[in-house]
Amino acid sequence: MDDWLRKELQLIEEQGLTRKLRSLSTGNENEVVMNGKKFLLFSSNNYLGLATDNRLKKKATEGILKYGTGAGGSRLTTGNFDIHEQLECEIADLKKTEAAIVFSSGYLANMGVISSVMKTGDMIFSDAWNHASIIDGCRLSHAKTIVYEHADMVDLERKLRQSHRDGKKLIVTDGVFSMDGDIAPLPEIVALAKEYKAYIMVDDAHATGVLGNAGRGTADYYGLKDEIDFTVGTLSKALGAEGGFVAASSIAKNYLLSNARSFIFQTALSPSAIEAAREGISIVQNEPQRRAQLLKNAQYLRLQLEQCGFVVREGKTPIISLIMGGSHEAMQFSEKLIDEGIFIPAIRPPTVPKGSSRLRITVMATHTIGQLNTVISKMKKIGEEMRIV
Repeated sequence: MDDWLRKELQLIEEQGLTRKLRSLSTGNENEVVMNGKKFLLFSSNNYLGLATDNRLKKKATEGILKYGTGAGGSRLTTGNFDIHEQLECEIADLKKTEAAIVFSSGYLANMGVISSVMKTGDMIFSDAWNHASIIDGCRLSHAKTIVYEHADMVDLERKLRQSHRDGKKLIVTDGVFSMDGDIAPLPEIVALAKEYKAYIMVDDAHATGVLGNAGRGTADYYGLKDEIDFTVGTLSKALGAEGGFVAASSIAKNYLLSNARSFIFQTALSPSAIEAAREGISIVQNEPQRRAQLLKNAQYLRLQLEQCGFVVREGKTPIISLIMGGSHEAMQFSEKLIDEGIFIPAIRPPTVPKGSSRLRITVMATHTIGQLNTVISKMKKIGEEMRIV
């Protein structure tokens, strides 16, 4: 087996697709220590800086002191604490839905909804750039999956029109796409869903806490919060904790509780994660200035990089995508940034399509103007050296 694996790894290396772990000895602050060296961090999904906020740490500690370090089992056996249910009520209030159900990760939440709701004979219409957890959920469901071109409503409409099965139809999309940071065209999706009698599921992992009133997400950003059947999200990004959730109707929650295998057989979230998430939700709702600063930072950095001559994907979110093209070029740029004390990872196939390798920059509300300007000047210098700008 090792001989076969060695050959496979050699092929991966030749394509510039080798991956490796880097070790942080600090939390996801705007400046971190990684492999013993200080770096400006521009790759974290800790958008609002809450993962290292002292208030979340305090609440997490209180959760451990009262309930212990682990849940001890699935929520359907002995792992369901009263704070699980309180968290679900608070998520439902944030998302303005009847109910919510918590999973141990956003990945499990996506897989749980799709694989339990959609069956053989049903049809799923999935955006080409959807997250891997959505793709895996589609595969597990045994429904027919039809992939439409990214955010292409003409293609989606054509494929909906050509569908003739009698089963359920589900349109599933990321709210904010994780690699380019663009926002799904939900108004058009809602209109098509009504016309073709389809349900809608939105993965709001990168929008929760970032977009909409009080950080409610993509649907609220468009004023469409009552039009979405299932909103999936994470507690691990802007909310600063860990875990995933589905916000939906009370009936949908009860259905998932009894049918979603990734809920039934998962170990419940730990008390520390639950209490940190609850505090994160409270801060998001009560401190809008954090979200405003985040979007201001992102807009500034995006505009400055465009003016330097970089090819920047259009967007309004904290995810900024700089297209490099080849895997080797993206890796070389990232390594040069590392030499300058800045960590921005290169994203390569199979995460993104071949020929579209890029640097994925993520901005935090806690980044200072000085740190933003340092990144801009260093990237401009490297871009000129590599003849990219």
